[in-house]
Amino acid sequence: MRKLRQSCIPGSFVIIAVLGVVFSSVLWASPRQIGVGELERLIVDHMPKQAIHGLRPSDVVSLDVDLGKSAGTANFSIPGFKTYGCDQCHQGMELLDNAAGRMRETLTRLRTLFPEISTIPLKQYIIQPFADELLKPRQFAHTTFDTIRIFPRTLLVDSLVYDNATHLHETLHLTHEFVGPPNELAAYGLNIRQDPRFLLLNYPYFEDVVTAYFLPEFPQTLKAFYARSVREDLAVSREVQWFLKANDPDELKPLADAVKQMEPLLKEVTRLLQQHPIRASYWSEQTGNGAFLLEIAAVKLLPLPALDISEALRVKAFSIIDRQMNKTDNLKLGYVIDRKKESLLTLKHHLKLDDPLTRLSLYFRYLKERFIGPDGEVRLVVEDREDLMNFAEKKLEGILKMAQSGNLTVVEKKGADRLVKKINQRLKDF
Repeated sequence: MRKLRQSCIPGSFVIIAVLGVVFSSVLWASPRQIGVGELERLIVDHMPKQAIHGLRPSDVVSLDVDLGKSAGTANFSIPGFKTYGCDQCHQGMELLDNAAGRMRETLTRLRTLFPEISTIPLKQYIIQPFADELLKPRQFAHTTFDTIRIFPRTLLVDSLVYDNATHLHETLHLTHEFVGPPNELAAYGLNIRQDPRFLLLNYPYFEDVVTAYFLPEFPQTLKAFYARSVREDLAVSREVQWFLKANDPDELKPLADAVKQMEPLLKEVTRLLQQHPIRASYWSEQTGNGAFLLEIAAVKLLPLPALDISEALRVKAFSIIDRQMNKTDNLKLGYVIDRKKESLLTLKHHLKLDDPLTRLSLYFRYLKERFIGPDGEVRLVVEDREDLMNFAEKKLEGILKMAQSGNLTVVEKKGADRLVKKINQRLKDF
């Protein structure tokens, strides 16, 4: 092991050389727990710098790394290594060596969880000391085209708090062949399998399935979690502070048990996303519901929640839900309405259904009737082909616009071109 120095940018690499990277099913079982104050001292000098206007850093530390058969050779780099002061405390090649080691372990972990993924198109890994249009200040990291961009601050949090969850999340995005909410659902589904605290941080993707099928008291758990005080004046984000506060094994065990029971659903989400990436994104955005694929998986694989209402009331409820779910405003206007929430609120006020579990049970019954065929298979049918094509082409325009950014590297431009060709080929199949 190389001799260690006191760190300032990005210090996570030096710390990792000491601690190593541990992949555990539940981080909260780890004997070491960093405090908010200690973390603040580490990351305060590693926050994203403001990009120097009009200057594309010419000083780049770069290293080509063989990541093995599933990924091949990727370029690791730190643009602006001297421009943004990284050289004052660090040796660039040492940072890149450690980054490569972290990615090798991430790929090993990902292959274990998703053996069906044969190739992961990681061609470039950029440690970015500055923020720009491709990696904005409030972002943790960003997957572009065959590329992961990540801040030094993120590396510290990811290694000391999140057990490399961000790396797993962004690496899984590299395998996705379209854009939209289902990609985030799949990536957060990977994160909750690693640590149940991500179920709390990213609850909109999981709340209703967990509540209806596994943990009826989940809304109360969420309320208690977000009631914990945090400091707004720190470089450590609120999310990280909340995450660090929720470390009681007895408190988290019910969540871990729920995640374990959800694993078949998460695998079904992955399967649906691989087979129907455009339709999955279409339905998620039309309904304004990032959890849509998980809910479809639930009604396919699990017995429906109990329901005790009259048939006449059920028919009225289905009519209300169907009317909401068939609206396409989300695909055409500049705002997004969660059609599920609208449906549930309407059921409460118009049909006087005060019990939230009754309303959820009706909603899940509707999903099964609408999207699961007689053979038990999922039917993500879009009857309006023109609407589906318009949606896909609008997404394609967004990808092409991003591909024209002057901040993209040659590697990213090639990756964008390859993604556009894949999408166009899928559109031909429609």
